[in-house]
Amino acid sequence: MTAEAALPPLLLPKRRPRVIPTLLLKDGLLYKPVRFKAPKYVGDPRVAVKIFNDKGADELVLADMTATIERREPDYELIKEIATESFMPIAYGGGINSYDQAARILELGVEKIVLNTALASTPALSEKIAGVFGAQSVIGCLDCRKSLLGGYSVYVEAGRRRMGGKPEDIAQRIVGQGVGEIMLQSIDREGTGQGYDLALVRRVAGAVDVPVIALGGAGNVDHFRDAIGAGAAAVAAGSMFVFTGPHRAVLITYPPDEQLHRAFGTR
Repeated sequence: MTAEAALPPLLLPKRRPRVIPTLLLKDGLLYKPVRFKAPKYVGDPRVAVKIFNDKGADELVLADMTATIERREPDYELIKEIATESFMPIAYGGGINSYDQAARILELGVEKIVLNTALASTPALSEKIAGVFGAQSVIGCLDCRKSLLGGYSVYVEAGRRRMGGKPEDIAQRIVGQGVGEIMLQSIDREGTGQGYDLALVRRVAGAVDVPVIALGGAGNVDHFRDAIGAGAAAVAAGSMFVFTGPHRAVLITYPPDEQLHRAFGTR
């Protein structure tokens, strides 16, 4: 046996799952609701992006929560400003219903387009975007609500209109339409800090072969670990990164990398 063969294999740390802040826009400013209701003012998105930049956030999701309902186009100037200043990969959603809109946003420096309502109203859109920019550039956002009987429904138009079908079936369908990643949000848990809906994560993550990002309910880093254990490839959160204390005072923050590695057991 040679000396080289006798050496133990090099042990490298596992890759840490992505932890993604989500910021919600309304009239060009940041707001955060609870269960899609009663949005509370948070601040200027430019300031928040700078803080997340400085703290080394993995990625950022920026979504205009009223653009689709108000039939408005995305705020391209704001998107351009944020994309230019950001060192993080950015995903944008809200008000996108055509290929030209999506292409314009991607050409501004945004890396991923987030589709929700368009998945139902314009099902060919995701496939067209993916065909030009690649499936990795398209995130399908499934906003889910649990019924009294224990089943789940998927909603579009900011939780106002229900789609037909089970979340796992819809997830499979949109993956077939070019979606390269799924953001799975629990409306019931959103903004509560009570933890992700792990049963929902298991159902959808087990049904598709693309990464699933868990969203809705994170209150601490242990919740991140729970979601990954349920099958999510990454985790996202809003309130946890912008509020602190029982009175939900605004404090924009992001966990240190070492804390995240300890939570995931990756170092």
